[in-house]
Amino acid sequence: MFKSKTHYNSSTMSKEMHNIINHAHALVDATSGEIDERIKSARTALKDRLDAAKSEYGELEDQLLKKVKAADQFIHGKPYHAMGGTLMTGLFLGWVITRK
Repeated sequence: MFKSKTHYNSSTMSKEMHNIINHAHALVDATSGEIDERIKSARTALKDRLDAAKSEYGELEDQLLKKVKAADQFIHGKPYHAMGGTLMTGLFLGWVITRK
């Protein structure tokens, strides 16, 4: 269940980012015929930022997936440690929240 849910969330996030990038590219293409210098500079800046965002997003997605896989392996390898840590964290947070 964990892997499929993670895969679903990852693919949903990936699709959303691709939609945003596609809309921004459509905006860049729609303004390609404009002559105004401000629009040209804004278009160029947006295009450069989109290219940078694509590479940054890919790197962040790879790092996130590596960390999720490592956590999944830890939990499957030492389930009682994970449950104990979760229990202790929950008790500590409950204690902190209920303090007056």
